[in-house]
Amino acid sequence: MAGGGYDAAAAAAAAKKDVEAEAVIVGGGIAGLATALALRRAGVARGPGGVLVLERHAGLRATGAALTIFPNGWFALRALGVAHKLTSRYDAYETSEVTNLESGATQVFRFAGTKNKGEEVRVRAVGRKALLEALAEELPPGTVRFSSKLVSIGTERAAGDSSETAVLRLDDGTVIRAKVLIGCDGVHSVVARWLGLPEPASSGRSCVRGLSIFPDGHSIKRELRQFLSQGLRAGMVPISDTDVYWFLVNDTVPAEKEATGDPAKTLREVTENLAGHMPAEYLDVVRRSDHGNLSWAPLLYRNPASLLTCAAARGAVTVAGDAFHPMTPDMAQGGCSALEDAVVLARELARAGTPAEGVAAYAAQRRWRAAWLVAGAFLSGWVQQGGTNVRGVRGWLVKMFRDWVFYPFVFPRLADAMWFDCGDLAPCTDGKSHTE
Repeated sequence: MAGGGYDAAAAAAAAKKDVEAEAVIVGGGIAGLATALALRRAGVARGPGGVLVLERHAGLRATGAALTIFPNGWFALRALGVAHKLTSRYDAYETSEVTNLESGATQVFRFAGTKNKGEEVRVRAVGRKALLEALAEELPPGTVRFSSKLVSIGTERAAGDSSETAVLRLDDGTVIRAKVLIGCDGVHSVVARWLGLPEPASSGRSCVRGLSIFPDGHSIKRELRQFLSQGLRAGMVPISDTDVYWFLVNDTVPAEKEATGDPAKTLREVTENLAGHMPAEYLDVVRRSDHGNLSWAPLLYRNPASLLTCAAARGAVTVAGDAFHPMTPDMAQGGCSALEDAVVLARELARAGTPAEGVAAYAAQRRWRAAWLVAGAFLSGWVQQGGTNVRGVRGWLVKMFRDWVFYPFVFPRLADAMWFDCGDLAPCTDGKSHTE
């Protein structure tokens, strides 16, 4: 309307870009979807606006071939009410067979650790896409807002109210106000940076991950097979009768930068250079890789000491999953620990009198376990590969420690951490939202 009059259409458009939500989760990966579901299961954020997940991609992030879920992850998935949807699709395996290609020696390890010697070990390799879909199916339509990129974070305080509201601005101009903000936006988290968490550090290693398809089926034994040589650790495990997940962890090499994002170059570098000396059965799996599920990325982690001292929460703002405690994949705990985070965070918010109290209780409870998992994963990977870029006498000593101390004595105790039970989600029964 000319002359500066009221433009109803413009006002309506502006209103649509001004959103109120009780809890906003940044990131729609495993941590984000699990946290959204946990909040609903626990009866948190049931008021107007409810739970909103912001995902910057146009759809579910199905990148990544598979992940191994240990018992602690299944305890969390059971609490979330989705474990049965996955256990019926994926068979369990109990052992890891590790072959030292330099000596020819092979060792076999059970995943039971020292606490469960007589119990059946329920370890499964699960398709990442299947896990994401299992979580997403339990959320109401509209919970996940796709193509939503976070630009900035701020806070504001209402008159006469001591609590702060998180104010989020998206790249499309939308402004979202939330009583609780949870960053599940990965290793390079915007929310973690806003909280002041230190940037993740390089482990000096990288990992190629792939999913290989055998249309007529394969005869690979249902166990984790690993192969060790200087600066390399390769592995493969079936996830179904036709699909095999494989990985190669290597000391970072210059060729990675050129090959990243190019499946053909990545496979060529793996089969002809890095892993050319690996057993034929492993290379056969690698060559059958689905190019759409192939990745090569540096392995980053957050210093365990910083996890014990950093501010992982500010008011009702916190982080979960890789945004909180990125770790190397050497204990397969990245996804499992993210599922634990979701359950614990939702439970603490349901119990607390205010969102800030719940967030603080969650951060205090999780930081010690997170630090232990990050340290254990780093140690496990570093030792198994004979040290990162370690040669000579030091390299020989590391390998002796690996073969004679780490595998027989340290690994079983690390495996105990994989039996942690994060507990159940008890929905609140007072008829109110616990973010009020």
